Amino acid sequence: MAGRLTAERAGELYEAVLGLLREVGYDALTMDAVATRTRSSKATLYRQWGSKPELVARALRHNKPVSLAEIDTGSLRGDFHELVAREDDCQMEKDSALMRGLTRAVHDHPELHKALREVLIEPEITGLDALLRRAVERGEVRGDNPALSYVVHMLVGAFVARQLIEDRPMDKAFLADYIDAVVLPALGDPR
Repeated sequence: MAGRLTAERAGELYEAVLGLLREVGYDALTMDAVATRTRSSKATLYRQWGSKPELVARALRHNKPVSLAEIDTGSLRGDFHELVAREDDCQMEKDSALMRGLTRAVHDHPELHKALREVLIEPEITGLDALLRRAVERGEVRGDNPALSYVVHMLVGAFVARQLIEDRPMDKAFLADYIDAVVLPALGDPR
């Protein structure tokens, strides 16, 4: 998408978008504000990304350095724990707050929902599906286990529920415990 920009410049733009999202939220975020903050033209932003939803989705994707598709330790538990090991507590807290803020915007702006699904959500679901498929092929999980269809829901639920129920941010320790206590047992691994 950002073909004519250097990776460094695109990264600066993405960081500015995320900063503005945290400060003002999706509805108040404007391409003018992004252009001003990044000392670029609005025309450049539209030429590179086409729309505000696409720019926001690409910024969020850029901000997510851990990709499930890259993880293959040889065991399901190892894969999940490698995912946790690659996370950063401070970044997880910021990302959780950002995603909570975008939840309402997704409902109000179908074009944002579409962009997030295409750029961020579907690639992660594809990576998770591959991780789970390898576990089935290794015999760690039965292929007919009904929980396979709900792993993504369990993981997303952990992020949402921690803040809602305990008023505490998501962190690596909680996520690792949650995987061992909830996700793996649901898949047939009684840790």
